[in-house]
Amino acid sequence: MLRNSDSSVLAAIEGTSSYGASITAALQTDGIDIIEVRPLSHASRSHTGKNDAIDAEAAARHVLGQDFDRLARPRNAGRRSALRILLSSRSIIDQQRTANRNALTALVRTNDLGVDARRPLTDDQIRTIAMWRLRTTDSIDAVTVARGEARRLARAILEQSALLAENHRQLRGLAEEIAPGLQSIQGVGPVTAAIIICAYSHHGRVRSESAFAALAGVAPLPASSGNTTRHRLSRTGDRQLNRAFEVIVRTRVTCDHNTKPTSPAARPKV
Repeated sequence: MLRNSDSSVLAAIEGTSSYGASITAALQTDGIDIIEVRPLSHASRSHTGKNDAIDAEAAARHVLGQDFDRLARPRNAGRRSALRILLSSRSIIDQQRTANRNALTALVRTNDLGVDARRPLTDDQIRTIAMWRLRTTDSIDAVTVARGEARRLARAILEQSALLAENHRQLRGLAEEIAPGLQSIQGVGPVTAAIIICAYSHHGRVRSESAFAALAGVAPLPASSGNTTRHRLSRTGDRQLNRAFEVIVRTRVTCDHNTKPTSPAARPKV
């Protein structure tokens, strides 16, 4: 801990969201400012060694001499953690719904159930299948089994669609609380806003716009050779954040004059 001339205390802690979470919570309860510090590199440890006293001194030295406003703060574990949980759940539910839709389409195409499945099933067709009544019969045949399985899949799809709609509503509310006005930017919706917020994480993680572009894998990298001068996009970085930017750009290309490419050759390659 560091104490300045006006007796205020600043605590520098490593791992505030993992093994340092308990002490971080206790100090925050007492009103003490917390700074997140990075662990020592292996090269540094090879010269200094490692024990609690050495780590504590390294954490304090990490803060000394730095601009207070640029120091990294601990993550807001509450709402940002909730966003991450919702995004993970959304991905799982969406994958399950897609698998069920594919299975239902294959089922009605390979069995004569009175459904026109030459094209992908519409939502109205899925709702109709979900309301089918099963025939009561002593004998079990392929059509009876297929109808029962089709109804089960259709009901699962409708349930998962409802879960995704509720997930979307929760993402919108949480994202607006954490970053008011972000979703008012053209092309930014609840899902892309949540991905951006989770990638940004907390104050101090991203030092500049250029660093954020590099994190998203959209910063142009020089790829020149000889008389050829060109740049390419990075294939590293946070791929979820990169996907969010792709969705935003593709949305804006269709409706925003400033984003539309002036020629086919200038279309964005995200």
